[in-house]
Amino acid sequence: MTLPLEGIRIADFTHIMAGPYATHLLRLLGAEVIKIEAPGRGDAMRYYGNDRSRDGMAPAFVAVNAGKKSIVLDLKDPDSLAIAKRLIERSDVVVENFRPGVMARLGLDYPVVRALKPGIVYCSVSGYGQSGPLRDWPAIDNIVQATSGMMSLGGDPGDPPMRVGFPVVDTLTGLTAAFAILAALFRRQRSGDGEYIDVAMMDASLAFMTSAVVPFLVTGRPMERTGNTGYSGQPTAALFEAGDGKLISLGVVQQDQFHALARILDRPGWLTDPRYATADTRRANASTLQQAIKESLSHRSAADWESRMSAAGIPCGMVRSVEEAISLPHLRTRGLRIPLQDGDSPLTESLQVLNAGFLFDRDGPTVAEPPPFRGQHTTEILDWLQVTPPVRTKIVERSQ
Repeated sequence: MTLPLEGIRIADFTHIMAGPYATHLLRLLGAEVIKIEAPGRGDAMRYYGNDRSRDGMAPAFVAVNAGKKSIVLDLKDPDSLAIAKRLIERSDVVVENFRPGVMARLGLDYPVVRALKPGIVYCSVSGYGQSGPLRDWPAIDNIVQATSGMMSLGGDPGDPPMRVGFPVVDTLTGLTAAFAILAALFRRQRSGDGEYIDVAMMDASLAFMTSAVVPFLVTGRPMERTGNTGYSGQPTAALFEAGDGKLISLGVVQQDQFHALARILDRPGWLTDPRYATADTRRANASTLQQAIKESLSHRSAADWESRMSAAGIPCGMVRSVEEAISLPHLRTRGLRIPLQDGDSPLTESLQVLNAGFLFDRDGPTVAEPPPFRGQHTTEILDWLQVTPPVRTKIVERSQ
């Protein structure tokens, strides 16, 4: 197997989620990712969650660090800084997600790194970017969910703002960074030129919300909150209760889909009823139509309707918990769940992570190794960089 990014080496100065998710995606594609961690606790994500028995290898850390290597370096120490620079000289990509100005204070900002390796691709991930009035504001996922307007979009009119229930901003920012890095590597392959990439969580969030933001730019009207009604605003693209009390989401937005819905619900009269003749008239009579749909769905379970409607070409899906969704046999055939090789500790036994979310015909994204313990590869990397005592001894001691 030859993965697309085999031979690409990444010096990974990231921590928590957004940056590590970017390098995680690149690792799944075959890049070698060397994670530089601070002495002591290392990446704070190692300790996220309430289960102290998993300290050092918290599930949130496992999710975005499988297959990486870890070296402990104190970047404020001249000897460690020299080793970091030596590592960068042998790398293709540098990724960091400190607040703007930190890498410059450490002596590892883009001008310095470019002088070491002119063809380097250097990606900085931050809350609000490397420029602009908000540049120095601190930010984490839930903060940018608030400041970007994301929190204001969900729920029904009158509801209080609500955070998306997982770190969506971190994740989409990491995805944006990985996409940008791949584009820069592709251009470097053709021209030999490196690149500096400035990824802001705020920018990435608004770009991600393009279906809500651009209509406002075009019309000047803010997007209305529609709860569980789909983006189309159709009353047939909403959430309904089935006969077993479970919920099913319909996505009937096209005319032929509405006809199929009328047939499967045994409501032939809808096909000639002028109230339901078009999308506009269905919206005008939403309450009546939705009540009729609810009555029809009460005769079968959500799972039964899901199966029947899907077979009939009607977009629908029963509402599942994450546990139910990830247990679907369908995902095994898709290879979305990746079992990792057992490590040397109970904390790394029987671990699983998720794949990149796409498949290749051959040699697609994958990873086999568990996440590294803090400093697990320090000795190996120092050997490779030919670091000798007494500096080597000092670095190894700090990684313990």
